[in-house]
Amino acid sequence: MAASAAGPAAAGAAPAPAPPARLVLVVAVALLDARGRVLLAQRPAGKAMAGLWEFPGGKVDPGETPEAALVRELAEELSIEVEPRDLQPLTFASHSYDSFHLLMPLYVCRRWRGEPHGAEGQALAWASGRGLGDFAMPAADLPLLAPVVAAMAASGAGV
Repeated sequence: MAASAAGPAAAGAAPAPAPPARLVLVVAVALLDARGRVLLAQRPAGKAMAGLWEFPGGKVDPGETPEAALVRELAEELSIEVEPRDLQPLTFASHSYDSFHLLMPLYVCRRWRGEPHGAEGQALAWASGRGLGDFAMPAADLPLLAPVVAAMAASGAGV
């Protein structure tokens, strides 16, 4: 018997999958201070998800490594200097939003130069492991909390 040129879809099989969502690569960091707290930044008014708290970072530009993007973003957003060697991969988030799919590697950093401040006007907060749940965060960040709390506990403080 000859195979049908129309394939299984013509025979009532499941509809063709939707085209893949646009992939957005964003990188973030859990900055851990000497007291084992983690730094969070609040998304400013006028941006998507305004008012929610997140780990600092930003989009990876074409041709840029995640580490280079994070060094750049931390200088721009927090006015701190970080060496790529001080960024340790921790985990990642993969989350679908309505119009795009977010892929976000998360690093841990325990050493930087300068005092973090919201260079773009964003509020900042240092949180303990127990206090992280008090901050409203984007859905993509929620699966990152357990690995961050584990990294905080490994620092011996702040949980």
